[in-house]
Amino acid sequence: MKREETFNFSAGPSVLPREALERAGREILNYNGSGMSVMEMSHRSAFFQEIFDETKAKLRAALSVPDSHAILFLQGGASAQFSMVPLNLMEGGAADYAVTGNFSAIAAREAAKYGTVHIAATSQDDNFSYIPPQSALTLSPEARYFHYCANNTIYGTAWNYVPQTASPLVCDMSSEILSRPVDVSKYGVIYAGAQKNMAPAGVTVVIVDKALAGREAAYTPLVMSYKTMIDKDSMYNTPPCWCIYMLGLTLDWLQSQGGVAGMQEIKRERAALLYDVIDNSALYKGCARPEARSDMNVTFRTGDADLDAQFAKEAQAKGLMNLKGHRSVGGLRASLYNAQSMEGVRALAAFMKGFEREHHV
Repeated sequence: MKREETFNFSAGPSVLPREALERAGREILNYNGSGMSVMEMSHRSAFFQEIFDETKAKLRAALSVPDSHAILFLQGGASAQFSMVPLNLMEGGAADYAVTGNFSAIAAREAAKYGTVHIAATSQDDNFSYIPPQSALTLSPEARYFHYCANNTIYGTAWNYVPQTASPLVCDMSSEILSRPVDVSKYGVIYAGAQKNMAPAGVTVVIVDKALAGREAAYTPLVMSYKTMIDKDSMYNTPPCWCIYMLGLTLDWLQSQGGVAGMQEIKRERAALLYDVIDNSALYKGCARPEARSDMNVTFRTGDADLDAQFAKEAQAKGLMNLKGHRSVGGLRASLYNAQSMEGVRALAAFMKGFEREHHV
């Protein structure tokens, strides 16, 4: 099956912009007349320093990151941040965590190794199908920070507001970064694995208020110290060079699409197509409450596990790839990250309607 015949709905690693991949292909053996691939050159070379500086500047511009915040290109994925955040910010004290899905639950458990975790809100009582409102947040006055996951990839929910807290906000934005404007000044730390909206797996973007650096526990490994990484400009050790380069290419593509503001309009249109099918269906049922639905991860099911499996199998045969739900919850899931085309979403919507006509009694 050719790339032109497939639409990739994977939750991550996910589809990348074709333009970025084609440019990378043209430059893969010889970047900018260097005679080397980006995968071969020294991270201390002038060639790579230019890539690094330009990529960071593009990201700062795309998200309007203020000078008060440092941009770091780290490794270990968002999962490493589950430890890095409390090591740097908890100071042996306490922190508030909102548990609204699988990864925020893991983050809370990891943070409990380094201090006291207070569950300020959870939606586990209804299988993580909703986001607690501001009025339901029980904030502790001793909290060093408040942690939440903006978009819950597995359950298909998203926060539609920014929590108001006295302590610094820490947010896992892995599944939605660069899909909408963000007031970065409201956050102490934003982190995101790249493999959904930004680049291949391997680089983790961390945006941290520099005023919070230097508070790490004495036993914090050097490579997990925000202060060390800020002081060394993400180059205490060899950074994920190729992934940083690919992030720069993706940011060029993003700018051509109208930036994050343009992406916000497109993502709403994409998601609306699928939710319209679900809402007008006698077969499909959405997993998330309507007011908490994610525009990035549309989760649904037929009510029959065998029929869900048949849906995914028949869809794949038609080039609609990776629609099986997460192994922990089953069902079906279509991830609509920035590089997903409207053509692909229309094809999926048409398939859903046709599958219902054939299989709904």
